[in-house]
Amino acid sequence: MILTFIQISVIICFIGLVIVLFFEEKDYIFYSILLITIAGIISAIFLEEARQILFYIDSIEWEVVIFLVAMFIIVEILKEKKFFDEIAIKIVGRFYAHPRKMFYIICVTSTLMASIVEDLSIAMIFGPIIVVAARKLNLSAAPFLLGMTICINIAATLTPFGSAPNILIANELNLDFIWFISNIGVYFLISLFLTLVILDKIILKQEIIRCQNQVCVSEEIDEEVLLYKEKNVQLNFYKNLGALIIFVLLLIFISEIFLAGILGALIFLIINPVKNKKGKTTISLSYYINKVDYRLIFFFICLFVFVGLMQLNGTITFFEFLLENVSAENELVLAFIILIVTSILSGFLDNTPVTIIFIPIISLLAGLPEFSRGPLIVAFILGINLGGNFLPQGSAADMMTLQIAQENDVFNLSYKRLTKVGTLFALLHIFLGMIYLTLMVIFF
Repeated sequence: MILTFIQISVIICFIGLVIVLFFEEKDYIFYSILLITIAGIISAIFLEEARQILFYIDSIEWEVVIFLVAMFIIVEILKEKKFFDEIAIKIVGRFYAHPRKMFYIICVTSTLMASIVEDLSIAMIFGPIIVVAARKLNLSAAPFLLGMTICINIAATLTPFGSAPNILIANELNLDFIWFISNIGVYFLISLFLTLVILDKIILKQEIIRCQNQVCVSEEIDEEVLLYKEKNVQLNFYKNLGALIIFVLLLIFISEIFLAGILGALIFLIINPVKNKKGKTTISLSYYINKVDYRLIFFFICLFVFVGLMQLNGTITFFEFLLENVSAENELVLAFIILIVTSILSGFLDNTPVTIIFIPIISLLAGLPEFSRGPLIVAFILGINLGGNFLPQGSAADMMTLQIAQENDVFNLSYKRLTKVGTLFALLHIFLGMIYLTLMVIFF
């Protein structure tokens, strides 16, 4: 009876945290700390282990925390040097007179970039440039923005560092870059190809026909849009491109992601010195440390502690037992359940809390002799990352795309249309995932 009370209390606190995330004006870090404190106090009253400071320290995945800090530093450097802007501008400058080519290049490039860097950053950079290019072509930016944001959600499935949930999953289940490519690479290519073709035939084609019927005339892109022609910008771009390639190689060949993150951050810091107050250039970690937003780090720490408390009071074991029994110990059925449940939850909620809760459950299930490890983990990764297309609020990149569309009065891209198109593609991607999992179980 006491254990049930503890379990219910911790779950209520966790649900309270998830609810807070729906209210953007609320300081979710304050409520995260408040709710985890309440859950910790209730647990400590009845469970001796919850009274030990080492329990809370050990609950935190410090490797993930260190890697995230390193990644945030790298992203801040690349943003300040306008690295992503240069890529987007180069694409627009070369293909703006060929709408269909520009559509494919923008979608593929933004998708591949989002498999390395946070998807929100990619949407923030590509979105405004897409709007400018589309207006110069007298086209609506809607097909390009829809293609970008829907494909970005596929990107996270490709690499262990393509999203915050993937970083958590890869670290906990010891998955490296090669594992992701070999187990999910085929799915990524098929789903991306089908998504682009369908978007082209159904949405982009209609817009091009509308433009042709109205005898649209394209304009030259303004010279200020093509800033990448400047030599100093070119030098910075290729210098950071080389550093980014080295960083990806480090992530591939070094299994300890925190070490790869530290080395990558040091490389970027060395090649991107900043000017001090005296006007001299110097390598400065503190400059970029001060620019990093640490709210997500603190949020992760609270989530880690929540899961630690749930493992301590038996909640995680209960959910693992429930899933195992609902599936009747059928591996394919269990994989389908994991895919569907996690994708739906990730569509309505932030996928990070969903990931944190399910990681220990998947770890337990994957360790059972009656199940293969591969299909269950693939189902988990696909579900967590693909659910974001169900509703715009399930993906930060979707919400940013919608905001850019509203601010620029983009024709035919409303919340309703983004939800409709996103939901249809989410269902398509999940259906493809079920076919892919079936083939995995049968042949592998």
